[in-house]
Amino acid sequence: MSSLSIAASAVAQLPVTEHVASDPFIASLTIFVLAIFVGYHVVWNVTPALHTPLMAVTNAISGIIVVGAMLQVVDINSQQITLTSVLGALAIFLASINIFGGFLVTQRMLDMFKAKKGGK
Repeated sequence: MSSLSIAASAVAQLPVTEHVASDPFIASLTIFVLAIFVGYHVVWNVTPALHTPLMAVTNAISGIIVVGAMLQVVDINSQQITLTSVLGALAIFLASINIFGGFLVTQRMLDMFKAKKGGK
C-alpha cells in the first residue's frame, strides 16, 4: 500500500469531511480549486507539438460553457432578472471572447505549418 493511499484513507475517515461535504458551497469551492490546480499542471506540462489540439479543446469547452450559460439566462417560468441570469450573461460574453480569441490564435499557429510562397 503506498503512502498516498494511506494518507487518503486517513483523511477520508476524519469526521471533518462529513461536515465539509454537507456544505454545498465548500464542496463546490473545493472542486473549483482542484480543477484550477489540475488545469494548471495539464496546460504547463503539454509538449509544444500539442498546443494546437489543446487550443481546439479549450475552444470546445468554451462552447459548452456558452450553451450552459444560455440555459441559465433563459428562464421560461420567470420574467425577472435574477443573479443567475446576470452571471449567465457574463459567462456568455467572456466565453465568446475566449472562443473568438482561441480561433485567432489557433489559425496563427496553423499558418506557421503552411509552406511559404516564394520558393523556400
